[in-house]
Amino acid sequence: MTLLHDLETTILARKGAAPDSSWTAKLLAKGPEKCAEKFGEEAIEAIIEAVKDNKPGLASEGADVLYHFLVMLAARDVALDDVLQVLADRQGVSGIVEKSSRPKG
Repeated sequence: MTLLHDLETTILARKGAAPDSSWTAKLLAKGPEKCAEKFGEEAIEAIIEAVKDNKPGLASEGADVLYHFLVMLAARDVALDDVLQVLADRQGVSGIVEKSSRPKG
């Protein structure tokens, strides 16, 4: 997880930077909605590569998805560790049991 934490640190450092100083700063300056939109675009591109069974393409798009997910988290002030804690809490619980424990609605 060190690589993801390092990437999160870089993204957070650029959060208040001038938009013309980096792609991340430019994206964050456009607001959380734009960050979410970019995440969705990258997720769709990853899906396309998965459907095509293009392993190098999926790896590349997967990297883009992870980057844009971290940018989206930063845009909404959610820490990577908060996401990792949710995963840790779910560890050892079957997916069926975990999904059935979620509130309905």
